[in-house]
Amino acid sequence: MKRTIRWLVMVALMVGAGRLSAQRIMVGGGLLMPMGDYKNADKMGFIGQAGVGFPAGPIGIRIEGDYGQTSHKSPTSGNSKIIGGMGAAVYHFKTPAGIKPYVLGGVGMYNVKVTVGSVSASETKFAFGAGAGVEMKMTAMSLYLEAKYMNIATSGTATTFIPITVGLRFGM
Repeated sequence: MKRTIRWLVMVALMVGAGRLSAQRIMVGGGLLMPMGDYKNADKMGFIGQAGVGFPAGPIGIRIEGDYGQTSHKSPTSGNSKIIGGMGAAVYHFKTPAGIKPYVLGGVGMYNVKVTVGSVSASETKFAFGAGAGVEMKMTAMSLYLEAKYMNIATSGTATTFIPITVGLRFGM
């Protein structure tokens, strides 16, 4: 029941944000680097990211969704899948050129599903993330590169990782 309520809250937030006048659409992908106990069990994997941003001066709001997957280290077969979303505040530093560095921090909800052989277990928990990036303005879009520290409050020890993503932001 708690799981259903959490997902309903997440969907309601994303639908409500979609009704705002979206300024920027983002799509990216890159590496998912496990940390801590997660690193002891899994190899480096991939992550995909999509979101929408609402700039308001140097500080803006961003809502993003992520999907990532890593494979277990030998001799264990299986994988870990992470899917969820985060709302974050983004601060862009003023620079004279077309390159804008930024920092971000936010909270969200993620589902972590671990599969070993034919057995799998999953849980949906709250998460937080903080990171930095740089955006390079091109014509009607910009290229971005960012890295974040992510912490999902899974049972036992937290699932922590660093996604390094490269992508495009489209202005609307």
